[in-house]
Amino acid sequence: MPELPEVEALALDLKGRLEGRAFAAVHLAAFSALKTYDPPVSALVGTLVDDVTRHGKFLDIEASGLHVIFHLARAGWIRWKDEVPALPPRPNSKSGLAVRIVLDDDTGLDVTEAGTKKSLAMYVVRDPLDVPGIASLGPDPLADEFTPAVLAAILEREGRKQIKGVLRHQGTIAGIGNAYSDEILHAAKMSPYRPANGIVEADLDVLYAAIRDTVGAAVERSRGLAASELKSEKKSNLSVHGQTGKACPVCGDTVREVSFADSSLQYCPTCQTGGKPLADRRTSKFLK
Repeated sequence: MPELPEVEALALDLKGRLEGRAFAAVHLAAFSALKTYDPPVSALVGTLVDDVTRHGKFLDIEASGLHVIFHLARAGWIRWKDEVPALPPRPNSKSGLAVRIVLDDDTGLDVTEAGTKKSLAMYVVRDPLDVPGIASLGPDPLADEFTPAVLAAILEREGRKQIKGVLRHQGTIAGIGNAYSDEILHAAKMSPYRPANGIVEADLDVLYAAIRDTVGAAVERSRGLAASELKSEKKSNLSVHGQTGKACPVCGDTVREVSFADSSLQYCPTCQTGGKPLADRRTSKFLK
């Protein structure tokens, strides 16, 4: 799933490619992806791209006062096309294509989604805050406004909720997903099950530094990369997420996994749970 660093780099890459270009056509191949109806998609034709930015994990292409916003969800991605096929894509084909954007020089973008669970979303709005997911976002972890005091207030408000879930919740902190929450907690040497309001004083400083350093370093590594390189860059720099059964790069212990209905988390017992494995999120008592 693309998270803040990948979407930040994707926005930077696309800004260099799209700025000043005009929308020639927008083809919906998966009608379920479009979540808005006013303005219509047809209103984009002829508009000029002014900027490409992000809000949390949302990608925002601004064109002549309109905003085309994508949430790539778990399996979505955007691929640059040096040459767009002349024929429009067939709706609801099995290619994985959701949206094709054609520019005035016959280059363009293919917005794709792998798998059968279709969660990718596209919005055409006049104001990004018209997208409910953007309007409800928590603070950006790389913004100057995200201070230790802001984090402390969040943790206190979340009470005994497990810190893993707090970090992932977009209405609490924007842009951090499953992968980087695992990486942050590994860097902070904290159990994913630790209660949020139990992280105070020195531990708060450690967690704050882990958030800023982990996400910030990922952004810097990704900056300047083409969209086609971002997924492999992310995977090659993960310490515990997706590394089940491999050696922890810090202590050499075996990275463990806890599975849930639709996701999983990875952690290092030695670094994060005092050497004790987390058998199950409902029964584990290892909170430190």
